Amino acid sequence: MAGHSKWANIQHRKGRQDEKRGKVWTRVIREIMVAARQGGGDLSANPRLRLAVEKAKAANMPADTIKRNIDKATGNLEGVQYEEIRYEGYGIGGAAIIVDTMTDNKVRTVAEVRHAFSKFGGSMGTAGSVAFQFKNVGQLILAPGTSEDKVMEVALEAGADDVVADDDGTIEVITAPTALEPVKNALEAAGLKPEVAEVTMRPENTIELAGDDAARMQKLLDALEDLDDVQDVFHNAEIDE
Repeated sequence: MAGHSKWANIQHRKGRQDEKRGKVWTRVIREIMVAARQGGGDLSANPRLRLAVEKAKAANMPADTIKRNIDKATGNLEGVQYEEIRYEGYGIGGAAIIVDTMTDNKVRTVAEVRHAFSKFGGSMGTAGSVAFQFKNVGQLILAPGTSEDKVMEVALEAGADDVVADDDGTIEVITAPTALEPVKNALEAAGLKPEVAEVTMRPENTIELAGDDAARMQKLLDALEDLDDVQDVFHNAEIDE
């Protein structure tokens, strides 16, 4: 998601999340549990868990629900064990797609992901088939109209790698995954609140899709995102609204 379509894509994704608030909770709970299981339940020592808890609070999840799921993951309560699995494939026009899942039944999950790809014009690939086209980074996105100079000054001072002004006026800040949190804190302290702050797979190059191809690609992405076990879908399509 880059260039002129970035802000439209962000708003589309946020709109879909608002429509499916219950599903957002499910995804965040899984992220909390995996983060806590891997890095422990201490927020001060677990950046991934801190980010997941921030997402939970942004989705208006009660504090006791957050704590209960951290306790489940760290063994204080009995709970389901989720496994992280990544799938790769191709969409319309050969666009690269990465699908990150968390599942307690990988046989079910791979079948559902494969079915969504085939039903909506895509195809599953093998592990590593498209991942090389993406870079794992911290990404912060600020709304059109934000001062690029101010963002650049604050972000680079706080350790960001790059600041990019997109065609639609969106300001994108790129960091190492470990630098996301300090850069986010510095921006917010300067009165600059990112609309998006996440560790993501950012495409090195994009493929422009318009008209029917753009509509078909969006249907495929929506179908993948609607799957219960899917946490995130990354792609390199620049979808013309």
